[in-house]
Amino acid sequence: MPGGREAPGDPRGALRADCAACAGLCCVAPAFARSSDFPVDKPAGTACTNLRDDFRCGIHDRLRDTGYVGCTVFDCFGAGQQVVQVTFGGRDWRTEPELARPMFAAFDAMRLLHELRWYLAETLATPAAADLHGRARELLADTERIAGLPADALAAVDVAARRVQVNEVLVQVGERVRAASPGPRPDRRGSDLVGARLRGADLRGANLRGALLLGADLRGADLRGAEMIGADLRGADVSGADLAQALFLTRFQVHAAVGDAATRLPAVLDRPAHWTAPR
Repeated sequence: MPGGREAPGDPRGALRADCAACAGLCCVAPAFARSSDFPVDKPAGTACTNLRDDFRCGIHDRLRDTGYVGCTVFDCFGAGQQVVQVTFGGRDWRTEPELARPMFAAFDAMRLLHELRWYLAETLATPAAADLHGRARELLADTERIAGLPADALAAVDVAARRVQVNEVLVQVGERVRAASPGPRPDRRGSDLVGARLRGADLRGANLRGALLLGADLRGADLRGAEMIGADLRGADVSGADLAQALFLTRFQVHAAVGDAATRLPAVLDRPAHWTAPR
C-alpha cells in the first residue's frame, strides 16, 4: 500500500483486535442506540442478541446488510484480548458472571489506553516531531505498564488524566507536522464540515481535529500532513484521496468513510473490504 510511516517493529502493529482471543466484550460492554449505525437499542453491559455462545457474531458476514454498520466501524485497538487474556488471565464474564462488571469497566479503560498507545507510537514514527520522541517514549512505556496492571490496580488509575497528559504532547506533534507541511495548512479544528464539497481540495497540513466531516465530498483531496484526531469521517467519500501521510488516522475513521482502490492510506492501516464492494 503506498505511503505511510510504519517501520519494522512499529508498536501499532500489535494494537489490532484479535476477536478469537477476546470474549465478545465489544458486543456487551458498550451501549448503542437505534440509528443509522444500529437497528436497535442496546444498554451497556447487555449482550447483543447476535452474540453466540462461543463469543462469535452470528451475523458477522452481513453486519452492514442488516444495519449494524457501527459494528464494522468499531475498533478496540486490541483492548479486548488484553483484558481477557492478560488482565483476567483467560477467564470470561459468561463462565464467571461475577467478573462481568469489573471486566467491562476494564475494557472501557483499556480501549482508551490502547488508543493513546497508538497515537504515541505514531509520534515516534513522525520525523517532524523528533524533538518530542523522548517524552513520547516515556509516556508510551508508562501507558504500556498501566495496561499490564491487575484489574484492581487498573480500576484505580485516572485514565482521563492520562489522556490529558498524552494530549499535551499530541498537540505539539500536530504543530510540528503542520509547520513542516508545504501546503496551505488551513485551520478547521472543530469545524462543521458536514456534507462539505471538498473534492480535490488541497488540505495538506490542515488542522482537522474534531472536525465534523460526515458525508463530506473529499474525493481526490490531498490530506497529507492533515491532523485527524477526533475527525468524524462517517460517510465521507475519500475515493482517490491521499491520506497516506495523514496524522493520527485510525482504523475506525477509515472504516467509517467510503473509499476506493485509488485511496492512499498509511501502511499501518488495511483497506476496508466494503470499499471494493458495489456502491
